[in-house]
Amino acid sequence: MQPKRFMTLQRHILEGEKRHPEATGELSAILSNLILAVKVISLEVNKAGLIDILGYTGKENVHGEQVKKLDIFAHQTIIRAMDHGGHLCVMASEEEEDIIHIPKHHDIGKYVLLFDPLDGSSNIDANVSIGSIFSIYKRISSGGGPGTIEDALQKGAKQVVAGYVVYGSSTIFVYTAGDGTHAFTLDPAVGEFLLSHENIRTPERGSIYSTNEGNYKYWHRGFKEYIKFLQDADDRGAKPYSARYIGSMVADIHRNLLYGGIFIYPSDKRNPNGKLRLMYECNPMAFIVEQAGGKATTGKQRILDIIPNNLHQRVPIYIGSKEDVELVEQYLQKYEGQ
Repeated sequence: MQPKRFMTLQRHILEGEKRHPEATGELSAILSNLILAVKVISLEVNKAGLIDILGYTGKENVHGEQVKKLDIFAHQTIIRAMDHGGHLCVMASEEEEDIIHIPKHHDIGKYVLLFDPLDGSSNIDANVSIGSIFSIYKRISSGGGPGTIEDALQKGAKQVVAGYVVYGSSTIFVYTAGDGTHAFTLDPAVGEFLLSHENIRTPERGSIYSTNEGNYKYWHRGFKEYIKFLQDADDRGAKPYSARYIGSMVADIHRNLLYGGIFIYPSDKRNPNGKLRLMYECNPMAFIVEQAGGKATTGKQRILDIIPNNLHQRVPIYIGSKEDVELVEQYLQKYEGQ
């Protein structure tokens, strides 16, 4: 077996920029600051039970959800790591209702950062894998001053970098800059992310489906029929798909990205617009999965083509192996309106 290249995450980022003569090094600087933030978050996640950081704050976020202490820690850590670099004009977080302004004299950067500081945080106390998600855009406002809401509200196809971090048995940083999807695993002995999965290619079709089947009674008929098909071995002469649902989007999609399969959070009778956030979850994950050869849609439209109307817009999402996503689209179309 051919040995893997010894490559750190930061070296990989720098070498990627060298392939673009117009690069200024600003993206490398942004990602370096972000890498530092996720190392700090990873450390806190690993020792959370020892320093009284687990549990709820007693407050709700903008979505009416209980905020856990570690959510706030991750949110504040990313802001502190990113707001004085001089390369961003504005930020936005799933935990904040409005855009996050960069301090004066540091707000003239060419880029925008959107992030979900801690995805799957309901699993924190159970020691289940959780993660952070981010995406970076180029600013569209002119004048070189503070960024605007319009800078943050760009469709996903405009992303220049997207990534996620899994905090689990190991800490893994997965990112794309539009030239494939790559994963790096943190070596705690040296404090560096080392290349562990180069140019990930997700299988064209998988054998895993990930969805919350507790919502079955609220699903539309097309989706119910699709799930029945996956579970029925006799009609296809093949093994049924395996149900694997962690309840942390980062963890579920990371597994399916490597092994093949589909992650689904559909619209239903209670949530006609879906439940996951376009800007902080669906767009960055769609960019990553597409760069690995997969597909991401709302069931009707490519996720990355959606023109957003607000920072916390929700959409249904079907994401994963290309053939699996195309099959569920066929079922949704066949039973549309039922």
